[in-house]
Amino acid sequence: MYSHPRKGGIGIKFVWVGDDGNEESYDHEEIGYKGVTIQQMELLACIIALREVIKENPMIKKNTAKIVIYTDSIYVSSNQNNAIYNWPQNKWLTKNGTPVLNIDLWKELVKLQKKIGKRVDFKWQKGKSSAHTKAVDKLAKKSATSAIRPSISVKNVRRKKSKKSVSNNNLVMKGQRAIIRITSDEYLKKHKLYKYDIEVKSKKSDYFRSEQPIFSERLMSAGHEYMVRFNKNNKNPRIIELYGEMK
Repeated sequence: MYSHPRKGGIGIKFVWVGDDGNEESYDHEEIGYKGVTIQQMELLACIIALREVIKENPMIKKNTAKIVIYTDSIYVSSNQNNAIYNWPQNKWLTKNGTPVLNIDLWKELVKLQKKIGKRVDFKWQKGKSSAHTKAVDKLAKKSATSAIRPSISVKNVRRKKSKKSVSNNNLVMKGQRAIIRITSDEYLKKHKLYKYDIEVKSKKSDYFRSEQPIFSERLMSAGHEYMVRFNKNNKNPRIIELYGEMK
């Protein structure tokens, strides 16, 4: 991933055992995407890999009994079973009640797993920990530098003014009022909610300049400042009142 402007790439290396018992492999190259998140690219890499297997790419053995996807994404490896068994049964909400993001990509990944007709395992592996993972990292960087495909989701982003990173645990939800600046806005159609990245602008707040993702039914726009009130649930942070835009 690269920022300013945001663009992401995909790196995939197929590895299998040939008829002579020796390891064979080939590098799959993809064009990158503009305005994407790391999580979206991590999911897309797995999706594209399975699509290639379904197409029975001539470089991949057709009699493969099992497919193992090694990924350095904890996001993908730890949630893959949730996408099959739990989230669809819970209206695509997490156990804390927060909306699952990237629903369309998760659904596509599950669809391909079922279509492929083979066992598919996902295993986490630390990035750049082997010759294969180092090769994948180079492919992803090359892909990102040639990013010409459009963004996967409609998301409005404005440059951050704070040097702090966006994190889910930067604020404590106490039902307090605050002046915030919206640094990104995205509409989640499935849940009829907006997802925002916000920066606290209230100078007297303990969380001044802290940034955090948050959800709300209230419509606001990236780059604008508002007076709002938070809820009291740290596991499902929301803006529950919008008092108005700051001039």
